[in-house]
Amino acid sequence: MIWKILPLYLKSKEEKVPKRALGPFRTDVGVFELAPESGLRVTWMGHSSLLLEIDGLRVLIDPVWDERASPVRWAGPKRFFEAPMQLEDLPEIDVVIVSHDHYDHLGKATVQRLARLPKLSHAEWVTSLGVGGILRKFGVAAERIRELDWTDRVEVVGREGAAVSVTAVPSRHFSGRGLGNRFETLWSAFVLKGARHSVYFGADSGWWDGFGQIGLEYGPFDLTMLEIGAYHELWEGIHLGPDAAAKAFVALGGAGSLMPIHWGLFDLALHGWRQPMERLLELADVEGLRVWSPEPGRPTEVVHGVALVSDWWR
Repeated sequence: MIWKILPLYLKSKEEKVPKRALGPFRTDVGVFELAPESGLRVTWMGHSSLLLEIDGLRVLIDPVWDERASPVRWAGPKRFFEAPMQLEDLPEIDVVIVSHDHYDHLGKATVQRLARLPKLSHAEWVTSLGVGGILRKFGVAAERIRELDWTDRVEVVGREGAAVSVTAVPSRHFSGRGLGNRFETLWSAFVLKGARHSVYFGADSGWWDGFGQIGLEYGPFDLTMLEIGAYHELWEGIHLGPDAAAKAFVALGGAGSLMPIHWGLFDLALHGWRQPMERLLELADVEGLRVWSPEPGRPTEVVHGVALVSDWWR
């Protein structure tokens, strides 16, 4: 595979990294003092990191505040923009979800800092089988970690008694933080269900026929988060890209809104950094898909039947 990819990287003339500095983006943390009127609010921090408020619970998903998605701090894919808010400014968190162990979804420095924050002292950490050992190594207390196999479900009760169920569901990807430890831990997508809302967080996945079954068993979803970046035909089995994401959204039921994730923050592929979003919007116009794509760091309430497309990336 590397011998096929390397020449393509060397020949690529795409703008894979923004020529001009992006942002700064800043989160108005005062917004979190009031619960979302709709019951569903999302704050996208870039790539696959986000803060989800759903029916009374706050859920931090795949948090990566690290400067690089890399095993070292001096090399590897570097952030296109700074995190919109400091970890210390997060509101109280009820549950942290870590989908799998890749560096762009599980940041060592981020987890080490989160593990020490008082606002997360009572948070549950929900992750895929085997990833708990990494979290413990980075300082998360063992009794706060729940590892899930596919179709396992855990109910998380929030600060004021609200409950949200978190179910790990299959995806088509892989795991490993080095060349010698692939497939030693599991990777998952997640379904979150509260009293009023249902959300699908797709994490990383290639296309597979199971999307339809997941939609039938767990849908419909008010918000469906699917990866659109870091794709290429040589790894279509492990990443969706915009075309397959649109197809997966329909297979999952096509209800609610499609939120594109896994793009706009790290150079992880051969395509131009804007290309995933440009292509998704083309598909949305043709196929009538409702897209929910807020500016990084801006808390946005998800309202049924309403689309949102920020042009921050243009």
